[in-house]
Amino acid sequence: MSLDSIESLKNKKARKRSKYRWFVMALIFVIFVVAQADRANIGFAIPYIQDEFQLTNTDIGVIISLFFAGYALCQIPSGYLVRKKGVRISYTLGMALTSIFTFLMGRVDSFAHLKILRTFVGISEAPVVISSTATINNWFPSKEKGTATGIFLAGSKFGPFLVPPICAWILIHYDWRHIFYFFAIPGAILSIVWYVLVRNKPSESPFVNQEEADYINDNAPESNETDDGKQPKFQTRPFKYGLIDRLIRTKQLSPLNTTREIFTSWDIYGAAMGYMCMVGIVDGVLMSWLPKYLLQEHGFNIINSAILASTPFAGNVLGNLLGGWLSDNVFGKRRKPLMLVSALCTIIMMGFMLFAPQNKLMLGFILFSIGFLLSLGYSAYSVYAMGRASKDCYPVAYSIINTGGQIGAVCMPLIVGILLDKFNWDAVFLSLSVAAFVCMLVVLTIREPLPVGATLPENTR
Repeated sequence: MSLDSIESLKNKKARKRSKYRWFVMALIFVIFVVAQADRANIGFAIPYIQDEFQLTNTDIGVIISLFFAGYALCQIPSGYLVRKKGVRISYTLGMALTSIFTFLMGRVDSFAHLKILRTFVGISEAPVVISSTATINNWFPSKEKGTATGIFLAGSKFGPFLVPPICAWILIHYDWRHIFYFFAIPGAILSIVWYVLVRNKPSESPFVNQEEADYINDNAPESNETDDGKQPKFQTRPFKYGLIDRLIRTKQLSPLNTTREIFTSWDIYGAAMGYMCMVGIVDGVLMSWLPKYLLQEHGFNIINSAILASTPFAGNVLGNLLGGWLSDNVFGKRRKPLMLVSALCTIIMMGFMLFAPQNKLMLGFILFSIGFLLSLGYSAYSVYAMGRASKDCYPVAYSIINTGGQIGAVCMPLIVGILLDKFNWDAVFLSLSVAAFVCMLVVLTIREPLPVGATLPENTR
C-alpha cells in the first residue's frame, strides 16, 4: 500500500461522523408535537362546541371520527406520495394544509362546516406521519430505528400533554375559537423550516458527511462505535433464539420488495389490525373524550381537568421513549414482545378505570400508568414494518398499518358517543378492554422477522 493510501486511511479514520440525523430527529419531534396538538385541541373545545351548536354525544363522536376518517382514507395515497415525491415535499405540504384547516376550524358557523373542516384537517395530516417514519427509516441505521421511532412517537404524545394547559389558558382569556387560531401558527412556520433544512436522503444533504452516510446505511466499519468513536455505554443485546422466539414466531423472512407482496402479506394486515385497537384507545378515546369525562363525570374544574388530562400523555412520552430503547437494546430488535405487553397491560388498566377514584392524585396516577404501559409497544408497530419491508416499499407498508390504526380511531369515538348516550362510562371502559384483548390475539398471529445479521438454529429453520 502506498504512503498516500495509508495517509488517506488515517485521515478518514480521524474524521468524525457528523450528527445531522439527530437534528432531523429533533425537528421531527417538534413538528409532530405541533401536528398532534392540532389533532388533540378539539378535546377541550368539545363541551363549548356542544353547547353552542346543541349537539348530542353521538354528534360529537361523528366530528371526532371524521378527522380520523379523512386521515385513514389518505394513508395509502400518502404512502405513494411519499414514495414518489419524497419526504421533503410531502411533509411540507401536509403541515401547511393542516395549519390552514386548523385555523378555519375557528371560523365555523354550523355543524355541517364543523364536519367538513374536521375531515380536511385529517386529510391534510395524513402525509405527516408517513413522512416522519419514512424519514426515520432513511436517516437511521437499523440499530437506532426503534429508539428514533420511540422519540418520534414521544413527540406525538408530548403534543396532547401540552394541549390541556394551553387550552385552559386560552379558554380563560378568550373563547374556544381562539384555540384553533393559536394552534395554526406553529405548523405553518415549521413547514417552511422542514423544506429548507431536510432532504429526502442523507446523501443529498449538505450537512451530512460521508462517514455519517456510511453509518446510516450500516456500511461503516466502526458501526459499533458512537459518533465520537467510543464504545457505547449500552450495546444492543446479541440475538439468541429462545422461548420468547417460539412465542412470537421469529422467522427468517425475505423483505417485502413489491407493492403486490405488501398487499398480500398477512403480517402487514395483522399488524394493522393490532394497531387499530391500540390507536382507537389512545387517539379515539384518551385524546378526544378524556377532558369531557373529567369535566362532567368527575365534576373537576377546567384547571384540574387540564392537569389530569395531561397525565396519560406524560406516561405516553416516557413509555414511547423507554419502549423504543428496550426494543432495540434489550429485546434484540424484536418488536412483537412489547406489542403484547402493552395489550395485556391495557386490559388490566381498563379494569382499574371501572373503579376510578375521585381523589385527583390517585386518578392521575392511574391515568399516567395507562399512558405509560400502553405506549411501551406503541412504537413497535412502526418499526415492525421497517424490518418487514424494503426501504423503498416501507412507506406503502406502513401506510397500510397506519390505515388500520386510524380505522380504530374512526370507530372508537363514535362507539364511545353511542355508549354514553345509551349507557355510561363503565360500558366504555369495558369496550376498550375488549379491544386490547383482540389486539393481543391478532398480534400473536403475525411473524417476527429475524433481525438483520442474525441466524436461526438449524432445528428451527
